[in-house]
Amino acid sequence: MEKRTNREVLEQSLELRGKTIIDVGCGDGSLVRLLTRKGAHVTGIEASPKQLAQARAAETVGDERYIQGHAEELPADSRSADVVIFLNSLHHVDVDDLAQALKEAARVLKHGGVLYVSEPLAEGPYFELMRPVHDETVVRQRAYETLQQAHLYGFLPEQELVHVNAVPITDFAAFERRITLVNPEIRIRFDEQVEELRKTFEQLGEKAEEGRVFGQPMRVNVYRKR
Repeated sequence: MEKRTNREVLEQSLELRGKTIIDVGCGDGSLVRLLTRKGAHVTGIEASPKQLAQARAAETVGDERYIQGHAEELPADSRSADVVIFLNSLHHVDVDDLAQALKEAARVLKHGGVLYVSEPLAEGPYFELMRPVHDETVVRQRAYETLQQAHLYGFLPEQELVHVNAVPITDFAAFERRITLVNPEIRIRFDEQVEELRKTFEQLGEKAEEGRVFGQPMRVNVYRKR
């Protein structure tokens, strides 16, 4: 499986300059700012107030904007976007709302617009590292199963590819912060297994200048709205 970063694959797969893009589950807005630098007009949608605050606190690079909202009820006008992106975020949508999230993507896309979905597979070093405290096997599978029904919501499949994205983590403390931000239950499980997790971190991570690097296989699906 070819090693390529998520952003490399995205940039090689999409036309960006001049496009109106919605990044669903934008987190701290780093992808929004990257796409804006590439000449796109980007709106980041984020449900988490904490993540949204980080995105809005970052230095503005262009005309990007951030709005609080959910994938199943996008705060965007119908037929207003050229591209809708779910980068590592579709499986975070509640299982019961996955179909509605695709319907919403179809609603806000223009005719001929692109839905770009990049999702982690339930395998690889990074997945194995976090699985003891945050096993996403089921939710990732359900997200992919919903994508297999994308034609029901007005999408035509254009491309599916897999690659390995590198996840750099400076040290174990950084991994702890990263994984326990998700929810309180993870914090409890993490504390119970901290020593075993520390060993796994050392075993699975490839040494690098920035600390450790963990491979995470990704699947990218690109669809065109009919």
